[in-house]
Amino acid sequence: MDQTHSYHYGVMRRAIEAIDAAPAPLALEDLAARMEMSPAHFQRVFSAWVGVSPKRYQQYLALGHAKALLRARRTTLETAQEVGLSGTGRLHDLFLRWEAMSPGDYGAGGAGLDIRYGNFDSPFGPVVAMGTERGLCGLGFAAETGTDATLRDLCDRWPAARFSEAPHAIAPWVEAAFAGRGEARVALIGAPFAIKVWQALLEVPSGHVTTYSDIAARIGAPRAIRAAATAVGRNPVSWLIPCHRALRKSGELGGYHWGLPVKRAMLAWEAARGEA
Repeated sequence: MDQTHSYHYGVMRRAIEAIDAAPAPLALEDLAARMEMSPAHFQRVFSAWVGVSPKRYQQYLALGHAKALLRARRTTLETAQEVGLSGTGRLHDLFLRWEAMSPGDYGAGGAGLDIRYGNFDSPFGPVVAMGTERGLCGLGFAAETGTDATLRDLCDRWPAARFSEAPHAIAPWVEAAFAGRGEARVALIGAPFAIKVWQALLEVPSGHVTTYSDIAARIGAPRAIRAAATAVGRNPVSWLIPCHRALRKSGELGGYHWGLPVKRAMLAWEAARGEA
């Protein structure tokens, strides 16, 4: 990964703001002008980032896209088999191996854990990554919140752990996570209920969405919709555990811990890649 990814995301983020502010869809020339870029360069940036034209991508970024996605590409979680929930699962060319901590380990606030962290680039802007010897335990996107605040947010989840800056130790897992190739190890640190929710999220295929109520039903707690939504928002390994694929039943985006522009970008990126 290099700074090209963050550059592309920065342009896309500005495009979201321009699209939202416009009373009608913007032509390529108008959108490029708002980005202070030539139409040709703007088209190249978007095509390199997501593989489709700016006009098509603008449709994915539209506020109404989430509702259309919910109608057309909703998964019930009962039949999704894209990712195994134990051992090793395969999603395209990415092997995701995860291991959950025991309730006792979680209750200890990370005591005895050595967590390494580093700042990385990603297709969705800067990201703070953390990992134990078992695998990644944190991925926080910093485009909206800032790197320092994102780091503090993740550290506060395991107050008794020992933290050290060592990006080289976790870089291969981070690279695999965003390249979609190789093995990304994940060490889930959370309460038992939250881990059940995160397991359910793993069943939602790329390019599809689910609802908070579906997740609650899937884990055997159909009345715990609010608690399920909270657990979705507390997912420490965003993107790998795809909390961005959870929507409200109405089709509205709902919340996203790292900022709604990031969530919209992820959904649009996956939808476009699925049809590119």
